[in-house]
Amino acid sequence: MKKGNMLIAQSGGPSMVINQSLVGAVLAARDNKEVGKIYGALHGIQGILDETFIDLRKESRKTLEAVANTPSSALGSVRRKPTAEDCQAIFRVLRKLEIRYFFYIGGNDSAETVHIINEEAVKEDYGIGCFHIPKTIDNDLRENDHTPGFGSAARFVACAIKGDDLDNRALGGVKIDVIMGRNAGFLTAAAALARQDDDDGPHLVYLPERPFSIEGFVKDVKASMKKYGRCVIAVSEGISDKDGTPIIAKFTQETDSHGNVQLSGTGALGDLLAKVVKEQAGIKRVRADTFGYLQRSFPGIASATDAMEARLAGVAAVQAAVCEEMSSGSIAVKRKPTKKYGVSFDVVPLRSVAKETRRMPDEFINKAGNHVTQAFIDYARPLVGTLPLCARFAQLKG
Repeated sequence: MKKGNMLIAQSGGPSMVINQSLVGAVLAARDNKEVGKIYGALHGIQGILDETFIDLRKESRKTLEAVANTPSSALGSVRRKPTAEDCQAIFRVLRKLEIRYFFYIGGNDSAETVHIINEEAVKEDYGIGCFHIPKTIDNDLRENDHTPGFGSAARFVACAIKGDDLDNRALGGVKIDVIMGRNAGFLTAAAALARQDDDDGPHLVYLPERPFSIEGFVKDVKASMKKYGRCVIAVSEGISDKDGTPIIAKFTQETDSHGNVQLSGTGALGDLLAKVVKEQAGIKRVRADTFGYLQRSFPGIASATDAMEARLAGVAAVQAAVCEEMSSGSIAVKRKPTKKYGVSFDVVPLRSVAKETRRMPDEFINKAGNHVTQAFIDYARPLVGTLPLCARFAQLKG
């Protein structure tokens, strides 16, 4: 058993349940005699480099539980890939604090960061357990059936679309909602969970896994208007043409901190698609909204299943770290092959989660490429939980 202190941090985009993983790990560590001091680094590895920490053993159980139920990253976050020089500086801090357990909560970039630090630990022959705790609302981590953070963000999307559908039903026309997802369409697909009746929206769903055609889009909208007299559309911010060029890239040169075309935080795609519908479909009432960062840290709407699994992922990481047979790894959420929904938590190699991401499976997308299949609904529903039921007069149905 490795006796020593623990360091934990959060990285990447916040989520509604990332603090559940943090608190799950902290409480599990406080109950284990092998773990001494418990440091929380502020703003990820930047906090380690700056040596800005808080003592998580001093926090009361009441405070920790309150933080667990609060969205966003309680320790602050960062988007930074460590250089070789960073790793050397990090190890100087780890040795100084006598850290033997390091946990990093985040997505695939965070897994890569843990992998880099672990590789450096091996070179330095420094005994430390390095573990990645999964988090991403995009649901695109490899080795996982689904990722903590997705279920709650998907619940937000489904409820928002349900509300937008009611609004659109009252006033008519076309409503376009742009939802997060650069390369994976899981979150946009969750909009389909809003449907109760056959004529409910979203009537069209566009994902980055299928090439997007302006001509095909206009044709689909016209068909929906003819069938339903209105149209609600869920579209991923990352939709691209047949050559893989993001649709929005044709109209903006703005890039994010990683050099990628800026997708979130801009309403350009929604405005573009609304203009196309007005001009090419001849529809007067067209509205567009971009959900953007609202999907990540919205209070009061977290999925109970998501919150529980996020907590257990943190616990699983600590249990793996204090085991003599484990020196590093990423916690993976696996769905049990049983009729009743359930999951298990496995430890997989860091390199199998780092860098690369996964995309929506073909069986989750309809042949036309403009909606999802029942297979996706069955997959996502237990992660999101029961949604509010909406009623209307029987004489107005059909």
